[in-house]
Amino acid sequence: MRRAVLILALLLAPAITLAEDRAVADRAAETAIRARLAAWTEAFNRGDAAATCELFAQDLQSDMQGAPAGDKAAVCARIAKALAKSPGRLAYAFDIKDIMVSGDLAMVRLTWILTERPEGRLVSRDEGMDIFRREADGMWRIARYMAFPVAGEDATAGK
Repeated sequence: MRRAVLILALLLAPAITLAEDRAVADRAAETAIRARLAAWTEAFNRGDAAATCELFAQDLQSDMQGAPAGDKAAVCARIAKALAKSPGRLAYAFDIKDIMVSGDLAMVRLTWILTERPEGRLVSRDEGMDIFRREADGMWRIARYMAFPVAGEDATAGK
């Protein structure tokens, strides 16, 4: 009996080690993605349009309620226009609901809150889902995203 338990343990050891390695890798990916989102928010809030666009993959596809579907060029142009129109006045914050990682892909469900400084007036509150991909350079970038305003909380609704 002891021999059977020992053989079973030896057979299961690689699978347990692989599962532990994957869990460590998933936690590292989640940490990296959180850092990327924080860096994007800091870049946007200081008005750096070029740095905000670095988060997006070259083949980005986006869908936002009230805006045409966009690629990286279109999204970056919208960001640059918003920042130029209200220099230093717009500020983003985010609230991550969950992150799911699977290899080189990750899904992030989050809420984006856009306010106007200095009074902190709510401009919009959007629920979103971002699909990140780890690219050849090891950086996590958004390849796909969807966002929609929270009913009754979008300050621009009805205008």
